Amino acid sequence: MQNDQELVDELKKILPHKKSSAFYANRLGTTEEKVRDLLKSLRMKKEMKSSAKILLLDIETTPTLAWVWATQVWKATISHKHLVSNWIMLTWSAKWLDEEEVFSDRLTGEEAVLEDDGRIVTSLWLLLDEADVVIAHNGCQFDIPNINTRCVLHGLHPPSPYKQIDTLKVAHQQFGFTHNSLDALAGFFGIEGKIQTDFQLWKDCIHGNEQALFDMEEYNRNDVIVLEKIYHFLKPYMKGHPNLDLYNDTENPVCPTCGKHTLSWMEGKYFYTQAVRYQIYRCTECGSISRAKKGEPYENKKTIMSIPR
Repeated sequence: MQNDQELVDELKKILPHKKSSAFYANRLGTTEEKVRDLLKSLRMKKEMKSSAKILLLDIETTPTLAWVWATQVWKATISHKHLVSNWIMLTWSAKWLDEEEVFSDRLTGEEAVLEDDGRIVTSLWLLLDEADVVIAHNGCQFDIPNINTRCVLHGLHPPSPYKQIDTLKVAHQQFGFTHNSLDALAGFFGIEGKIQTDFQLWKDCIHGNEQALFDMEEYNRNDVIVLEKIYHFLKPYMKGHPNLDLYNDTENPVCPTCGKHTLSWMEGKYFYTQAVRYQIYRCTECGSISRAKKGEPYENKKTIMSIPR
């Protein structure tokens, strides 16, 4: 008679497969009740989750000040010689996915007046250097390029490589929302959105107002919390999501989207290429669909390939 650890070891070897307690019980020579208990314990174990470090982040910056010659400002062509002061980072906030703690940093009033964001850029760099995946709303066009700009200015080397997920790009490319802003998406999903403020807050921060900088940090921290909720709504539909199974430390495959061991075989469902079909799995945790790594060639069929034109 096998003990629980031996059963667990055998169960790991055949996961994932048909989501059937009877199937596993038959393979292991035990009862369905025992299999259900073993599966439950496995899902609760940390080793069954991806070890990828996923960082959600958001930054707030000052506007750029410039001298402008134009009666219609929106038509103005601004030379770099017309700049009065360049933009700087005011605050940043970040959190590791599905963890409680929110990290953040802000300029002091003196740093804001001196336009010196080196300290907080460095503190953000330290987090980025740990991350395997970075999630931001409009991160590809705003957050990451701007962070890189301030890093190179302050003599920081590039952080360790990481994959990017831009929830704004996902919303734009894969959905038809009326508006794709973070606040609009929060309203669409019925969750609490951004803290309401106005441009006066940015002006006060530029002038070194300590309370304004504190309020900006709180505004920024809330954005990251909203971002995490939006990410979870969009996640199952994301095409090209970083494969979290690659970061898995165990031999047991996990959901490539959420990194949890909750894959269920979709009986009779396959992803087809011209010559091979792949079994399809759905994650019972996040709802995303993935396919087996190895395909099944068509047997007893004469496949005719089309000629590219």
